[in-house]
Amino acid sequence: MSQTVFVTPQWLADHLNDTGIQVVDARLLPPGQERFRDVGREYRAGHLPEAVFFNIEQLSDSQSPYPHMLPRADHFAVAMRELGVDHEKHLIVYDEGNLFSAPRAWWMLLHFGVEKVSILAGGLQAWQQANLPLVTGEVSLAPTQFEAHVAEDNVIPLTKMLVLSHEGGTQIIDARSAPRFHAEADEPRPGLRRGHIPNSLNLPWDHLVSEGRLKDNDALQALFKKAGVDTTQPAVVTCGSGVTAVVLLLALHQLGQQQVSLYDGSWGEWGSRDDLPVRP
Repeated sequence: MSQTVFVTPQWLADHLNDTGIQVVDARLLPPGQERFRDVGREYRAGHLPEAVFFNIEQLSDSQSPYPHMLPRADHFAVAMRELGVDHEKHLIVYDEGNLFSAPRAWWMLLHFGVEKVSILAGGLQAWQQANLPLVTGEVSLAPTQFEAHVAEDNVIPLTKMLVLSHEGGTQIIDARSAPRFHAEADEPRPGLRRGHIPNSLNLPWDHLVSEGRLKDNDALQALFKKAGVDTTQPAVVTCGSGVTAVVLLLALHQLGQQQVSLYDGSWGEWGSRDDLPVRP
Protein backbone atom coordinates (compact mmCIF):
# COMPACT_ATOMS: atom_id res chain seq x y z
CA MET A 1 0.00 0.00 0.00
CA SER A 2 1.42 3.35 -0.99
CA GLN A 3 1.33 6.30 1.36
CA THR A 4 2.40 9.92 1.18
CA VAL A 5 3.83 12.06 3.94
CA PHE A 6 3.39 15.35 2.09
CA VAL A 7 1.04 18.22 2.87
CA THR A 8 0.40 21.12 0.51
CA PRO A 9 1.07 24.79 1.30
CA GLN A 10 -2.65 25.50 1.24
CA TRP A 11 -3.39 22.68 3.68
CA LEU A 12 -0.74 24.00 6.05
CA ALA A 13 -2.00 27.57 5.69
CA ASP A 14 -5.50 26.37 6.61
CA HIS A 15 -4.19 24.49 9.68
CA LEU A 16 -1.33 26.74 10.75
CA ASN A 17 -3.15 27.94 13.85
CA ASP A 18 -4.33 24.49 14.93
CA THR A 19 -3.01 23.72 18.42
CA GLY A 20 -1.92 20.26 17.32
CA ILE A 21 0.32 21.50 14.47
CA GLN A 22 3.94 22.61 14.75
CA VAL A 23 6.22 23.77 11.92
CA VAL A 24 9.93 22.98 11.69
CA ASP A 25 12.40 24.66 9.33
CA ALA A 26 15.03 22.07 8.33
CA ARG A 27 17.08 23.93 5.74
CA LEU A 28 20.61 22.59 5.22
CA LEU A 29 23.35 23.73 2.87
CA PRO A 30 24.96 21.22 0.50
CA PRO A 31 28.68 20.69 1.25
CA GLY A 32 30.80 23.58 0.06
CA GLN A 33 28.06 26.20 0.07
CA GLU A 34 28.74 27.17 3.69
CA ARG A 35 31.73 29.12 2.35
CA PHE A 36 29.45 31.76 0.88
CA ARG A 37 26.05 31.21 2.53
CA ASP A 38 24.85 31.38 6.13
CA VAL A 39 21.77 29.17 6.52
CA GLY A 40 21.02 30.56 9.98
CA ARG A 41 20.97 34.07 8.60
CA GLU A 42 18.75 32.94 5.72
CA TYR A 43 16.34 31.39 8.22
CA ARG A 44 16.20 34.61 10.23
CA ALA A 45 15.63 36.61 7.05
CA GLY A 46 12.40 34.74 6.30
CA HIS A 47 10.65 31.60 7.50
CA LEU A 48 7.16 30.25 8.04
CA PRO A 49 5.27 31.68 11.03
CA GLU A 50 6.28 30.02 14.34
CA ALA A 51 8.75 27.70 12.56
CA VAL A 52 11.69 26.76 14.77
CA PHE A 53 15.06 26.16 13.12
CA PHE A 54 15.96 22.45 13.11
CA ASN A 55 19.70 22.84 12.49
CA ILE A 56 20.79 19.44 11.20
CA GLU A 57 24.47 20.36 11.46
CA GLN A 58 24.19 21.28 15.14
CA LEU A 59 21.86 18.39 15.90
CA SER A 60 24.42 15.85 14.66
CA ASP A 61 26.87 13.96 16.87
CA SER A 62 29.59 16.52 17.59
CA GLN A 63 31.95 13.78 18.80
CA SER A 64 31.92 11.88 15.51
CA PRO A 65 34.55 12.54 12.85
CA TYR A 66 31.90 11.88 10.20
CA PRO A 67 29.27 14.39 9.06
CA HIS A 68 25.62 14.34 10.14
CA MET A 69 25.81 11.27 12.34
CA LEU A 70 22.81 10.77 14.60
CA PRO A 71 23.20 12.16 18.12
CA ARG A 72 22.43 10.17 21.24
CA ALA A 73 18.73 10.03 22.03
CA ASP A 74 19.13 11.97 25.29
CA HIS A 75 21.10 14.73 23.54
CA PHE A 76 18.43 14.98 20.84
CA ALA A 77 15.68 15.16 23.46
CA VAL A 78 17.41 18.02 25.28
CA ALA A 79 17.83 19.94 22.01
CA MET A 80 14.16 19.47 21.10
CA ARG A 81 13.02 20.57 24.55
CA GLU A 82 15.11 23.73 24.27
CA LEU A 83 13.67 24.43 20.81
CA GLY A 84 10.15 23.94 22.11
CA VAL A 85 9.37 21.00 19.82
CA ASP A 86 6.46 18.96 21.13
CA HIS A 87 6.65 15.25 20.27
CA GLU A 88 2.89 14.89 20.75
CA LYS A 89 2.07 17.36 17.96
CA HIS A 90 1.85 16.79 14.21
CA LEU A 91 5.19 18.18 13.03
CA ILE A 92 5.47 19.68 9.53
CA VAL A 93 9.05 19.95 8.27
CA TYR A 94 10.27 21.89 5.26
CA ASP A 95 13.46 22.92 3.47
CA GLU A 96 14.30 25.41 0.73
CA GLY A 97 12.09 23.57 -1.72
CA ASN A 98 14.46 21.03 -3.28
CA LEU A 99 13.62 18.14 -0.92
CA PHE A 100 17.31 18.00 -0.03
CA SER A 101 17.16 18.05 3.77
CA ALA A 102 13.51 17.89 4.91
CA PRO A 103 13.47 14.08 4.55
CA ARG A 104 16.47 13.83 6.90
CA ALA A 105 14.63 15.88 9.55
CA TRP A 106 11.45 13.81 8.96
CA TRP A 107 13.42 10.60 9.48
CA MET A 108 15.31 11.86 12.55
CA LEU A 109 12.10 12.87 14.28
CA LEU A 110 10.46 9.54 13.50
CA HIS A 111 13.60 7.67 14.58
CA PHE A 112 13.47 9.34 17.98
CA GLY A 113 9.83 8.50 18.55
CA VAL A 114 7.65 11.27 17.12
CA GLU A 115 4.54 9.56 15.79
CA LYS A 116 3.26 12.05 13.22
CA VAL A 117 5.63 13.95 10.91
CA SER A 118 4.86 15.34 7.45
CA ILE A 119 6.83 17.26 4.82
CA LEU A 120 5.67 20.48 3.20
CA ALA A 121 5.50 19.76 -0.54
CA GLY A 122 7.68 22.26 -2.38
CA GLY A 123 9.05 23.65 0.87
CA LEU A 124 9.76 27.34 1.35
CA GLN A 125 9.70 28.01 -2.38
CA ALA A 126 6.17 26.64 -2.83
CA TRP A 127 4.98 28.57 0.24
CA GLN A 128 6.30 31.81 -1.26
CA GLN A 129 4.87 31.03 -4.69
CA ALA A 130 1.45 30.67 -3.04
CA ASN A 131 1.87 34.23 -1.65
CA LEU A 132 1.68 32.95 1.91
CA PRO A 133 3.26 34.97 4.74
CA LEU A 134 6.80 34.77 6.06
CA VAL A 135 8.18 36.21 9.28
CA THR A 136 11.70 37.24 10.25
CA GLY A 137 13.94 36.75 13.27
CA GLU A 138 14.25 33.89 15.72
CA VAL A 139 11.28 31.93 17.04
CA SER A 140 11.44 31.52 20.81
CA LEU A 141 9.06 28.96 22.28
CA ALA A 142 8.60 27.71 25.82
CA PRO A 143 10.57 24.53 26.58
CA THR A 144 8.69 21.28 26.19
CA GLN A 145 8.98 17.83 27.73
CA PHE A 146 10.15 16.11 24.55
CA GLU A 147 10.69 12.40 25.19
CA ALA A 148 13.03 10.62 22.78
CA HIS A 149 13.04 6.86 22.38
CA VAL A 150 14.17 4.61 19.56
CA ALA A 151 11.39 2.09 19.10
CA GLU A 152 13.07 0.28 16.19
CA ASP A 153 16.66 1.03 15.29
CA ASN A 154 17.06 0.82 11.51
CA VAL A 155 20.51 2.40 11.49
CA ILE A 156 23.21 0.17 10.03
CA PRO A 157 26.75 0.39 11.52
CA LEU A 158 29.94 -0.06 9.52
CA THR A 159 30.51 -3.61 10.76
CA LYS A 160 27.15 -4.76 9.39
CA MET A 161 27.67 -2.84 6.13
CA LEU A 162 30.88 -4.79 5.58
CA VAL A 163 28.97 -8.05 5.94
CA LEU A 164 26.10 -6.91 3.69
CA SER A 165 28.50 -5.69 1.03
CA HIS A 166 30.54 -8.89 1.09
CA GLU A 167 27.79 -11.49 1.45
CA GLY A 168 24.91 -9.79 -0.36
CA GLY A 169 21.30 -10.66 0.36
CA THR A 170 20.20 -7.07 0.98
CA GLN A 171 20.03 -4.34 -1.65
CA ILE A 172 22.41 -1.42 -1.03
CA ILE A 173 21.34 1.75 -2.84
CA ASP A 174 23.59 4.81 -3.14
CA ALA A 175 21.89 8.21 -3.61
CA ARG A 176 24.96 10.10 -4.83
CA SER A 177 25.31 11.37 -8.39
CA ALA A 178 26.44 8.89 -11.05
CA PRO A 179 29.85 10.57 -11.57
CA ARG A 180 30.62 10.33 -7.86
CA PHE A 181 29.35 6.75 -7.65
CA HIS A 182 31.46 5.67 -10.66
CA ALA A 183 34.63 7.43 -9.42
CA GLU A 184 34.49 9.97 -12.25
CA ALA A 185 34.27 13.00 -9.95
CA ASP A 186 35.79 14.08 -6.65
CA GLU A 187 33.71 14.13 -3.51
CA PRO A 188 32.65 17.61 -2.31
CA ARG A 189 34.23 16.87 1.05
CA PRO A 190 38.04 16.73 1.03
CA GLY A 191 39.95 13.62 1.98
CA LEU A 192 37.50 11.05 0.61
CA ARG A 193 38.33 8.42 -1.98
CA ARG A 194 36.40 8.10 -5.22
CA GLY A 195 34.09 5.17 -5.94
CA HIS A 196 31.39 3.22 -4.16
CA ILE A 197 30.69 0.39 -1.73
CA PRO A 198 31.07 -2.98 -3.49
CA ASN A 199 27.78 -4.58 -4.60
CA SER A 200 25.80 -1.37 -4.27
CA LEU A 201 23.36 0.10 -6.81
CA ASN A 202 23.10 3.74 -7.82
CA LEU A 203 19.98 5.91 -7.96
CA PRO A 204 20.74 9.64 -7.60
CA TRP A 205 18.32 11.17 -5.11
CA ASP A 206 17.36 14.14 -7.29
CA HIS A 207 16.05 11.83 -10.02
CA LEU A 208 13.16 11.02 -7.68
CA VAL A 209 12.20 14.65 -7.04
CA SER A 210 10.03 17.10 -8.95
CA GLU A 211 9.07 20.56 -7.67
CA GLY A 212 10.14 19.80 -4.13
CA ARG A 213 8.24 16.58 -3.68
CA LEU A 214 8.52 12.98 -4.81
CA LYS A 215 7.44 12.05 -8.31
CA ASP A 216 4.31 9.93 -8.70
CA ASN A 217 4.47 6.28 -7.81
CA ASP A 218 4.62 4.99 -11.38
CA ALA A 219 7.63 7.20 -12.09
CA LEU A 220 9.30 6.11 -8.86
CA GLN A 221 8.75 2.44 -9.64
CA ALA A 222 10.22 2.90 -13.11
CA LEU A 223 13.30 4.66 -11.74
CA PHE A 224 13.93 2.00 -9.10
CA LYS A 225 13.48 -0.76 -11.68
CA LYS A 226 15.92 0.93 -14.07
CA ALA A 227 18.47 1.10 -11.24
CA GLY A 228 18.05 -2.62 -10.58
CA VAL A 229 16.14 -2.19 -7.32
CA ASP A 230 13.32 -4.54 -6.34
CA THR A 231 10.96 -2.34 -4.34
CA THR A 232 9.29 -5.39 -2.78
CA GLN A 233 12.52 -6.37 -1.02
CA PRO A 234 14.35 -4.82 1.97
CA ALA A 235 17.12 -2.33 1.30
CA VAL A 236 19.86 -0.27 2.90
CA VAL A 237 20.31 3.28 1.63
CA THR A 238 23.48 5.36 1.66
CA CYS A 239 24.85 8.61 0.20
CA GLY A 240 27.59 11.11 1.06
CA SER A 241 26.66 11.91 4.66
CA GLY A 242 23.34 10.23 5.43
CA VAL A 243 21.14 13.13 4.29
CA THR A 244 20.00 12.52 0.69
CA ALA A 245 19.91 8.75 1.26
CA VAL A 246 16.71 9.45 3.17
CA VAL A 247 15.10 10.66 -0.08
CA LEU A 248 15.45 7.08 -1.32
CA LEU A 249 14.07 5.79 1.98
CA LEU A 250 11.15 8.23 1.72
CA ALA A 251 10.39 7.12 -1.85
CA LEU A 252 10.39 3.46 -0.85
CA HIS A 253 8.18 4.36 2.12
CA GLN A 254 5.74 6.05 -0.27
CA LEU A 255 5.72 2.88 -2.36
CA GLY A 256 4.83 0.85 0.74
CA GLN A 257 8.25 -0.66 1.55
CA GLN A 258 8.88 -0.24 5.26
CA GLN A 259 11.98 -2.47 5.55
CA VAL A 260 14.55 0.16 4.65
CA SER A 261 17.57 0.93 6.82
CA LEU A 262 20.10 3.76 6.65
CA TYR A 263 23.87 3.42 6.68
CA ASP A 264 24.35 6.64 8.62
CA GLY A 265 28.12 6.80 8.15
CA SER A 266 27.65 6.66 4.38
CA TRP A 267 30.54 7.63 2.11
CA GLY A 268 31.78 10.16 4.67
CA GLU A 269 32.83 7.15 6.75
CA TRP A 270 33.47 4.45 4.12
CA GLY A 271 35.33 6.73 1.71
CA SER A 272 37.63 8.02 4.43
CA ARG A 273 38.91 4.56 5.35
CA ASP A 274 41.86 3.14 3.43
CA ASP A 275 41.19 -0.32 4.85
CA LEU A 276 37.76 -0.72 3.23
CA PRO A 277 37.14 -2.06 -0.31
CA VAL A 278 36.05 0.41 -2.96
CA ARG A 279 34.72 -0.14 -6.49
CA PRO A 280 34.89 2.42 -9.30
